[in-house]
Amino acid sequence: MGFNCGIVGLPNSGKSTIFNALTQAGAQIASYPFCTIEPNRGIVPVPDQRLIKLGEILGKDSPIPTKIEFVDVAGLVKGASGGEGLGNKFLGHIRNVDALIHVVRCFHDEDVAHVMGGLDSLRDIEVINTELILSDIEILERAEEKWEKQGKAGDKKAIAQAECIHTMIEYLNKGTFLKDMEMTDEMLEQTKKLGLITHKPVLYLANTDEKTEEKEPGFEKSIKAVEEYAGTSGSAFLSLAGKIEEEISELPKEEQKEYLQAMGFEYSGLWRLIESAYKLLSLITFYTITTDLQAWTVKKGTKAPAAAGKIHTDFEKGFIRAEVIHYNDLVAEGSEHHAREKGLLKSEGKEYEIKDGDVIHFLFNV
Repeated sequence: MGFNCGIVGLPNSGKSTIFNALTQAGAQIASYPFCTIEPNRGIVPVPDQRLIKLGEILGKDSPIPTKIEFVDVAGLVKGASGGEGLGNKFLGHIRNVDALIHVVRCFHDEDVAHVMGGLDSLRDIEVINTELILSDIEILERAEEKWEKQGKAGDKKAIAQAECIHTMIEYLNKGTFLKDMEMTDEMLEQTKKLGLITHKPVLYLANTDEKTEEKEPGFEKSIKAVEEYAGTSGSAFLSLAGKIEEEISELPKEEQKEYLQAMGFEYSGLWRLIESAYKLLSLITFYTITTDLQAWTVKKGTKAPAAAGKIHTDFEKGFIRAEVIHYNDLVAEGSEHHAREKGLLKSEGKEYEIKDGDVIHFLFNV
């Protein structure tokens, strides 16, 4: 698996429409709250033109793309962290994702009621964010109570952990996400262990309607407000017309490009969302060609042994070296043989940081 994203937002914000557009998974859609009770999950291949080109150059049939999983949880309402709607049951489904996609309603539809009574994108964002903060506080308070009990017996580690958690609770009580907090190693360990949602990077997705502006002027301001909020909070932003993207996703592949061009889009919403998510998470792609041609996703700065471990743990444990040719060099020379002849294949050791577009053969000893 490359990485995964949890989709959150108010009921009737179009989350499931966006999910279906991205995954073609056929999630149930209805104009009433809590249509999605169990999370919808969809795994899709990451579009990758470089992978296709490598397949042509290397004569590799059926190249294997890296993948992204989308997890669509039920719409959250005010009071969700305290059990309103179906409460924390929903939030538990997104504690292990890599990033959040926060869908914000920026469209008008008389047939789909707005659960807050009317369109106000900043209010809607604050409702969801408050619930995520309160949910993390509840998790942290339970952990703090546990460490405090152990600390009463004089356990110094427990006392330190309780203090660390208390500092995080105080930060959340200011209404700020933990992702913006300068953290110690102990704090980072707790965020991973407890699956704290507010430590995850966020992409704010304005769900629009190409006809909204015609129906009710001023909706463009709502989209702009989401973009500005994302910018000031150090988050990513993307605007998609969910219904249009869903219609496009249902077309045969050969017709999708034609439809996109007619609508004035160069790329599909899936491609643009994945591109935004890669930037948000500082992700890069490398390729292996020893047997099958396959794409892999790692964080920028990942060293060669850890990248090898994505393929198999034995590769990391027994790592010897990595033989690396960059995609650009391989394409320029037209074959692996010519690239090797030109001295473009490099032998790299344990400290080598994987670069986006590296084509790698890992050597290891079990």
